[in-house]
Order: sequence, then C-alpha cells, then structure tokens
Amino acid sequence: MGKARGGQSLIIGRRPMPSPPIHQTMQTAARHHQAGRLDQAEALYRRVLLEHPSQPEALHLLGIILSQRGQHEAALELLRKAVAIHPRSADFQSNLGIVLANLGRTQEALEAFEQALRLRPGHAQAQSNLGGALRAAGRMDEAIEAFGKAAASQPGNAAAWHQLGDLLRVRGRLPEAVQAFEKELAVAPNNAEAYNFLGVTLAAMAEAPQAMEAFRKSLDLRPDNADAHNNLAAILAADGQLEQAIAEYRKAIELRPDFPGAYSNLGNLLKDCNRLEEALALFRKALQLNPELAQAHDNLLFALFVHPTMEPREIFLQHVQWNRQHAAPLAGQIQKHDNDPSPNRRLRIGYVSPDFREHSVAFFVENLLANHDPAQVEIFCYAELSRPDLATARFQQLARQWRWTTGQADAQVAELIRQDRIDILVDLAGHTSDNRLLVFARKPAPIQVTYCGYPGTTGLTTMDYRLTDGYADPPGQTEHYHTEQLVRLPQTFLCFRPSPSAPPVGPLAALANGHITFASFNHVAKITDPTVELWSQILRQVPDSRLLLKSPGLGDAAPRQQLLERFAAQGISAQRLELQARIASLGSHLQLYHRADIALDPFPYHGTTTTCEALWMGVPVVSLAGKHHASRVGVSLLSNVGLPQLIAQDPRGYVQIAVGLANDLPTLIELRIGLRDRVAHSPLLDAPGFARSVEAAYREMWRRWCQTQG
Repeated sequence: MGKARGGQSLIIGRRPMPSPPIHQTMQTAARHHQAGRLDQAEALYRRVLLEHPSQPEALHLLGIILSQRGQHEAALELLRKAVAIHPRSADFQSNLGIVLANLGRTQEALEAFEQALRLRPGHAQAQSNLGGALRAAGRMDEAIEAFGKAAASQPGNAAAWHQLGDLLRVRGRLPEAVQAFEKELAVAPNNAEAYNFLGVTLAAMAEAPQAMEAFRKSLDLRPDNADAHNNLAAILAADGQLEQAIAEYRKAIELRPDFPGAYSNLGNLLKDCNRLEEALALFRKALQLNPELAQAHDNLLFALFVHPTMEPREIFLQHVQWNRQHAAPLAGQIQKHDNDPSPNRRLRIGYVSPDFREHSVAFFVENLLANHDPAQVEIFCYAELSRPDLATARFQQLARQWRWTTGQADAQVAELIRQDRIDILVDLAGHTSDNRLLVFARKPAPIQVTYCGYPGTTGLTTMDYRLTDGYADPPGQTEHYHTEQLVRLPQTFLCFRPSPSAPPVGPLAALANGHITFASFNHVAKITDPTVELWSQILRQVPDSRLLLKSPGLGDAAPRQQLLERFAAQGISAQRLELQARIASLGSHLQLYHRADIALDPFPYHGTTTTCEALWMGVPVVSLAGKHHASRVGVSLLSNVGLPQLIAQDPRGYVQIAVGLANDLPTLIELRIGLRDRVAHSPLLDAPGFARSVEAAYREMWRRWCQTQG
C-alpha cells in the first residue's frame, strides 16, 4: 500500500483474522485498505478497537493508515501497542521499523527490522526495509548486502533489484549495478524508471551509445519523463552532441517548468558553448526555483571566473553570498574539537575530493600524496566519486585510510571525519562538481584548508586557510578577495606530474610547415571576446600564421560555427583556424602539440594543466597577468620554470611577446629543445621539495591552533 523512505513497503493483512463477528469487519476493512479507500478502512478499524481496544491486527492496520497519511507519531503509538501484544509478529516489527524510519529514528528502525528478520529469517520485505534504513544511516556496503539478500530470496521483487542497482551505482560498482537493473527489467520490462537508472549507470561507465539507447527506451515508455530527457541531454553533451543536448534540456524544462536541476544543467552547457549571459540567467532561475540548490549556485560562481568584465570584488561578494545562503545556517552543527594539542606530534591529514581519478586535479595532487613524510603526517582520503579508475587505485595505495563518501549525506561525512579525529582537513574541489563544501561548513576538523581544485575563495567562514604562492596571489593584491587566510608556499603552489604516456618532444613545427602555428587547448568557454580580439591581432601581425584550437565543445557544428564567426568579425578567415574536438587518448592529445609552435593562454581564466602540458611538450606559453588568482596561474607556472619574459602585464605586451616569438625562430628552436629539461629541473616537478613545503605550512597552522588551546 504505502511507501516509506528507501523503498520500504508496509505489509497489510497477513495475520490470521480473529473469529466472527470481528473477523468479517476486519476482512471488509482490509479490502477497503488494499483498494486505497482509506477513510472506509479507518472507520472499520476504529469500530473494532472501540469494542476490543487490544485487538492487535486492528491496532497494526490502523497504525499503517495513519502512517500513510503522514501521521507518524500517532502511527508509532498504535504499532508499539500492537507489538507489545504480539511481539512474535515479523510483520508488526517490520512496519514499526518503517514508521520509525519515517520519523528519522534510524537506529531504532534498524533494531525493529533486525528483530523482524530474527523472527522470520526469510522475510524479503523486512530485508529490503533494513537495506533502506542502512542506507539512510550511511552504512552503504551493509545496505547493499541487505538488498542483495532481499533480491536473492525474492527474485521477482523488482523494487529490491532497483534499490540494489542504485546503491551499487552510487558506490561505483557499475557493472554489478547494470546487472541489477537488467534483472529488474527482466521482472518489469515496461518500467521506464529502470531504463532511466540503467542509462545513468551506463553513462557513468562512458558507454554513451548504450546509455542513449536506455534513455530513449525510457522515453518510449514515458515520453513525459523530464528526468530521462535531462539525463539524455547530459550524455549527449558528454558525447559532443551539444545542439541535441540543448534541445533535450529544453524539453525537460518544457515538461517540468519548475525543474531547477535542468535549468542549472542547461546553464552549464551554454557556458561551455561560450553563451555566458544565457548561462548566468539559467543558474539564477534554478536558484529562484530552489534557493537551497547549492550545486546551481556553485555553477554560477564558477562561471563568474570566465566572465571577461566581472571584477574580482564582485566575484568575492558572490562567494560570500553562497556562504550566507548555504553554509552559515549549518553553524549550529559545529562541535568543539578535542584533538590532542601537542604541537610536534604526527598529524592526521584528510583530503576530500571527487577527483581521485584521471582528472586534471590528480596531475597535481598525486605527487603531494606520494611524497608526504609518513613520520610527519598520516593520510586519509575521502573519495566522492562513483567511477573509479586506474588513477583511483594509485591514490588508494597512497592513503593509509580510504573512505568512500559517495551517497552519504554531508552530515554523515562530517561525523565520519570527526570519528577519524582529523587534525587538518583539505578541500581539493572548491565550487566544482560533486564538492563537499557543506561538510566543511560543519567544521569536522579543527583546521580546514582549501587547495588546488578551484581558482578562488570558497567564501566559507569555516575555511581557515588557502594554499597559494606569491606569484598567483602577490602580497597585498588578493587577500581582500578571500575569506580564508592565504598561505603562500615558498616557490610554487603546484607540483605537476607529467603523463608517463607523453611522447618525446618533436621538432619545431614551423620548420616543416613554413608558417607559425599558435595553439590553445583550453576549454572553449575560456575563449572570451577580449581573448578572441587579442588572438586575432596576433594572427594579423604574423602573416600566414595559423591558430590550432582544441576543446571538447568543438565537436559539434554549432559551437564551431559560432567560434568561426567570432574570429571572422575580427577579420580572421576560417582557413587560418583549425578546430579540433576532444581526443580520447591522452597520448594522442599530447602528440597534437607537435603541430604547435607557440601556445596562447586565455584570459581572464588562465590554463593550468594545459599550460603544464604545453611546456612539457616543448611549446612556450604566452600569458597575460591579471588581478586575481584565476588570471595569475600562468604567472606562477612561467615564473617557476624561469620564463618570466613570456608574461605580459597588459594586452599590448601580450601581443608583442607572441609576435616577437613568432619572428624569432632561433629562440623558438632553443626553447623547443630545452623546455622539457627546464621544466623537469624546476620547482614545478620537485615533488619531495613541494611536499616538505606543504608539510611545513601544515605544521605552522597546527602550532597556531595548539597555542589557542593553551
């Protein structure tokens, strides 16, 4: 009849009926109940209880009706009476557990479900209910085991297969999740939602064709399923079919005009297509519909760094607003820290990230974790990812303690961190996808630090420090754009790990081509109108030169045409541009640098991984210094490899440096030959030295905290 959280189902009418005349009344009431005629059923149950106040089945079933109506406290009272009269009933115990779960009393609910299973070990529904409660408690692996037992004992239970599949998906056990959803579909072949979840799982496995097929089957069964349209749009976008993705997002919004997630997702896609003003309007619409949707607010903040005219002060104030809206209300959950305040003891460092995988952040974090001194720090990793890969396995080897957090509520993750007694908790995501900033809002560790994954402040008053350097954040220039205290590492705030699959540096492309090829492999979203204008000036001043651009967004005709038109408006013909879509193989991606002579850094949002890759492949990068961190990363990277002459302080200087390099083939040849060795012997690749500088920063933070505990 009714449903409770976690897919738990109430059990009606399985106890033997009492003898007449109550027997007939109870039978009639049960028929009304099963048919959904709750008013008639309730009246009859109450009639029985007037004459027989201790009739257990009437107490039980009336309790179920009250629970179905949302009157959980009243339902709890009745079910407790029923259980007290008939403590050996597994059904009574299971339904009692559901009511307790609905009241948020998870531990008591678990005890009730466990008692039901002790009374009837093969009770499939109680087993499913137990799985739902374990999931609510954040005990994900135990929940998987419970749903697995429920599905095995009752293979025709589609709901159990669905819950099992969803949990396996959340935990990153994707092939097993696919099998569970397929078993659900074998039982319920016309279940649109099962196809939708199967598609989500296949999408996470990067099985784009199969995911699209699953979403389309879901939509064949339910054309008005806005969620399936939204999910189909996401996989189309990931596959580079951007115009079709936009159409699907708009269909989801048409079907459900109050669908904030679809507005936010469409905004992200339009941002990636360089339609920034439309994107910002969509993020604001999503927040208007759901002011608590932190993810949409995250997307809006991240987009501001790309905006060509947004002042750093305004970006900062928007981050402060995020904190006020989403984090500050959680201040009441902050607890006193009782960590041992010994200033020189070994520290427990927790790293929180969705990017312990093949991701640009991993290129910079892996060296740090691999070179930490185990005598100084003990590493804990809190992994928010549903698609582990080979890089994930490497990270797992580096952490003494590995915690999967996917699928757990922020409060549960915060409690886990408190139980681990973390001394310094490090955020590696900022306001990027799948971040856990609302864990940091609860301050589960006495010291909290943000680093690497985001180009600005978090805005959180609970974030104590931000790791940077004096090039990206010069003293006196950017402190007032941060809620955190800036900690400037001695040389670089980044330590790059080049890919082992990187090919050797090739000869200067211009020697074979007879012309200079400029390049940028940054996302097209970073190619702002001022960037297009300056790049066009460079092309006009270097006759016969070409510009090679590579971005995931350039695999679709519409974004390509839009970009060509933007350059055409500056007098640059399409024949001088080469637009390259995403290349799946990292080795092939790096091989493309063999065709480039000079890389151009976009602005105001500089490249990071792209700049490091270009330098490693022997391609010098020209960068324009800006006023805040996102527009000064190139300054840090070039300064640390000893190439400050490639840093411009104004747009005119940017053009002059690029044009000057293009007209100086001997210097380009020299750079091509020596850049990799230069980078290899720079602070950018000194992993042990970098780890020592970070540990020294952690130690100083810790000593300051210990002094406050005196």
